[in-house]
This record gives sequence, structure tokens and C-alpha cells, in this order.
Amino acid sequence: MTGAAKRVVVWGTGFVGKMVIPEIVRHPAFELVGVGVKSPDKVGRDVGEICGIDPIGLAATDDVDALIALRPDALVHYGPTAAGAADNIRDIGAFLRGGIDVCSTAMTPWVWPAMAQNPPAWIDPITDACAAGGASCFTTGIDPGFANDLIPMTLMGLCGEVRQVRALEILDYINYEGDYETEMGIGRPPEFTPLLEHTDILVMAWGATVPMMAHAVGIELDEITSTWEKWVTDRPITTAKGLINPGEVAAIRFTINGIFNGEPRICLEHVNRVGQDAAPDWPRGTQNDVYRVEIDGSPSIIQETAFRFTDGSGRDAAAAGCLATGLRALNAVPAVNDLPPGWVTALDLPLIAGKGTIR
Repeated sequence: MTGAAKRVVVWGTGFVGKMVIPEIVRHPAFELVGVGVKSPDKVGRDVGEICGIDPIGLAATDDVDALIALRPDALVHYGPTAAGAADNIRDIGAFLRGGIDVCSTAMTPWVWPAMAQNPPAWIDPITDACAAGGASCFTTGIDPGFANDLIPMTLMGLCGEVRQVRALEILDYINYEGDYETEMGIGRPPEFTPLLEHTDILVMAWGATVPMMAHAVGIELDEITSTWEKWVTDRPITTAKGLINPGEVAAIRFTINGIFNGEPRICLEHVNRVGQDAAPDWPRGTQNDVYRVEIDGSPSIIQETAFRFTDGSGRDAAAAGCLATGLRALNAVPAVNDLPPGWVTALDLPLIAGKGTIR
């Protein structure tokens, strides 16, 4: 492998950051020069210890200015979701103003910054920071992100006509420990209205790739609509978070639909169960826990992606998908470094083959 390793600072040692950092430590294309954390109890601790590996001789810090002073090639940001928008904008903006490119998995509405649902207060400060520092900002994710932008757009490029493209997440949340009660209504009575059941919130949180794909193929959508279904369990289900009782929601199914000429043409669909027996009549993959693309076109195409660990660690498919999400942001660093300042989306990037992954 030729070329100097990219010097990176990582922000965040949560679920994703803790898995990605050990990959960076042994990766010949990257050098970890700093790690930022928010939790006071992590400040000053060896990053290896935080991540469950041997000490690496690098202490975590909450000092943003000190990390900027390291002059890394990029900040790889695994901070909170858009629920922590103010903190994300402040911290990411500081690196950008300092002339440091950012590749992030936070703020999924930034996957397509031109989305109409993005509040100006979330967009303008980053636009200004990129201009002030001459830096670039790229946001990815898995869904929204490469599972429902990069993969379906690549497959559409194999077609002469696409009557409909549908990207599905089909996952079992039985081991998931994040918030699915307030956001999705799982574990709540069916009459509870979760945040994401509101179309505007759902589209802003998870729908950014719909207008991105429309832009990519040169159409202007009539509107973006959504549907929401709930499945209620008649038996108790034990999860990583506790018990879902009979009469509570144990699966949800929603769609985000890009309407063109009165028909749903670009569709995102989630089927999220708690336990494989839940919602038995809803869509499934050819195996459990997959991301699936269905294209009705000329030709029609069906493709599934399954993320797995085969190292004997026992980590589940959701964890493997989270690691892939984090590594997409890391592996994008060299390409983002080569682009002009400003917002970067999946449409701006070249093929990222994973330099240094085979070694």
C-alpha cells in the first residue's frame, strides 16, 4: 500500500465508536491521533481500555480545541443522533471552521442536506463553517445511508426502466437496547402515538435518501407520504431491555414513499420485530436480519445484504450493521479529503473500495 496513513480523530466511544476504534488501531491506512468523549468518567482514560482492548497509550479527552490543534486529516464523528443536534452542530462546526474535514454517522438528515424538511438552523451553521474553514462535511448511516442510497442507486444503474424501487430494513430488535419505545412505540400500548408515526418527523429522521434518489435519476417528486402499522403481541416477549407484555406493540412496519406522477416510485420500508415470531405475515428476507432492495423494472432485481460476525464473538447482526456503518464513514476519509469544501453526499463520492482492508 502506498501513501501516508490518514491521521484521524474519532469523536464518540459509544456503541459504534467502541467497535470502530480497534479496527483503526490495526489499520494501515489510518493513524488514530486523538479521541473525543462527552462522558466525564471517560476523560483521561486510555482509549484501549474504554474499547475493551489492550492500552494504546492514548488518553480520551473532552477538549475540542486540543483535538483540533492535532491538525488531523479528518474527524470521524460517531456522536449522538439528531436528538443531540445542538451539540453535534457545535462540535462538528468547530472542526470544520478549523479546516478539518468531517465524516460522520450522526445527524442522519444531513445524508441529503437539500431535503426540504431540514431546518435551516441545522444546515446554515455547517454551510458557513465549511466555507470559513475550507473543509468538507459528509454524513452517512446504514438506513438512511448506504443501504438505501448507495446500494439501490447502484442497482438502478443496471436497469433501462425502473417502475418502483423499494429498500427495506428487516430486523429483529430483541437484543436492541436503544430507544424504541418513544420513537417507535414498541413496548407501548397500540393507542400510543410514537414520534416517528408523524409523517414530517419520520421523513426528516429517516427519509433523506428518497429525495436524494429522485435527484439522482432526474425527477421531481410530487410529495413524500408515509404509512404506519403496528402488531400487538398476545404473549409476553423477553427482550434485552425487559418484558413486552401481552397487549403491547411488538412489531412496527412503516413506509416512506416518494410519489411521482401520482404513484409511489421510491419507497423505503421498515419491518422491525421483537422476536422472529412477531408479525408472521409481514415481509421477511431469505434469512433473518437483512437489508433488501427490490426493483420492479427492466430487468427487475432483488438483492439482500446481511451483516454478520463470524469471529466467534457472539455479536448479533445489528452490531455487525453498526460496525459497517461506522467503517463507511472511516473509509470515506481519503475521498472526502480530495473533494472541494462544502457538503458531501453519496452522490459526490467515487467508488470507495476500502483501501488497506486486504493486508
